[in-house]
Amino acid sequence: MARSIWSGALSFGLVSVPVGLHSATSEHEVRFHQFERGTTSRIRYKRVNEDTGEEVAHADIVKGADLGDGRSVVLTEEELASVEPGRSRTIDISDFVDAAEIDPIYYQKSYYLAPTDETAQKPYGLLVAALEKAGKIAIASFVMRNKEYLAAIRPSGDVLVLETMYFADEVRDPAEELDTLPSAPSSRSKDVQMAIDLIEAMTSPWDPASYRDHYTERVQQLVEAKQQDREVVTEAPEEDTGQVVDLVAALRASLERARGHKAGNEHRGGTLTTRAAGSGQGSAEGSTGSGKGGRSPGKGEGKGEGKGERRRDEDVASMSKSELYALAQELDVDGRSSMTRDQLAEAVTQEGRRAG
Repeated sequence: MARSIWSGALSFGLVSVPVGLHSATSEHEVRFHQFERGTTSRIRYKRVNEDTGEEVAHADIVKGADLGDGRSVVLTEEELASVEPGRSRTIDISDFVDAAEIDPIYYQKSYYLAPTDETAQKPYGLLVAALEKAGKIAIASFVMRNKEYLAAIRPSGDVLVLETMYFADEVRDPAEELDTLPSAPSSRSKDVQMAIDLIEAMTSPWDPASYRDHYTERVQQLVEAKQQDREVVTEAPEEDTGQVVDLVAALRASLERARGHKAGNEHRGGTLTTRAAGSGQGSAEGSTGSGKGGRSPGKGEGKGEGKGERRRDEDVASMSKSELYALAQELDVDGRSSMTRDQLAEAVTQEGRRAG
């Protein structure tokens, strides 16, 4: 098991459960170094005195608070330590609330809480079951790394998830942040009903695997292509202008387009292909959103099959994996669940030709 980043006890009433805190998420981070153009020399940053321009040793740097009028108050480490929250090894549950009452804007970061020994198993499982059955979320506070946190604790399957939360004064008031606040139309409006119809048409079961970080994937493919001395050709997905000229017409057009709605953000991926450096011909290596499955017509196929088959092959080549899988289900393609996107494209193409 991974080492916990915090350990202590989860306390509710007179019950105390020894627990450890573990990170529940890891973000996709595209990390780059900085170099001087035309060289492989890294760029480094130094801490310098803005008046003298000389570098300052880390041990000689102190903290200070800006008073806003050009003056500052310098604080020593001892002074800061005197006002830090006391070291605590307890997550104190103070309240239980209905899950629906908490606006998601208050959630900050997710952690798993895990029992740390055998004695903790039973009370831990008891709390999971009780929260699940009651439909409640526990509100607690604790200290980690010399900072006090507000937290929400909820059941997720057989484990407890702790969500650090923003305090009330950390959430900004939209009335103060936005120049204009929109006025809501009547709930009986035909426009509202059309919007509801559109929402229902685009409603899908929640499947987090349907959504991908296209940018990170494309950066990784770009790095691999550059490593292999290949050029990258990109075709971005068509962007909506965001301008609504006729709201009713836009809603009607959206409803029409939503008839073939597929869950996920695959349509946002665009197309990325690579080709040999200096070549004008693109290849499908390292591509996303375009497959290798459509084969070229053989001898005699061009005349006998006609434009219809070529158009069908082009349509298949432009489909996402999820769209190809749905089509493979309709065509009852054997072994589709274990196929790659390119294999699905090939199988769908072949099955479509046999059916057509």
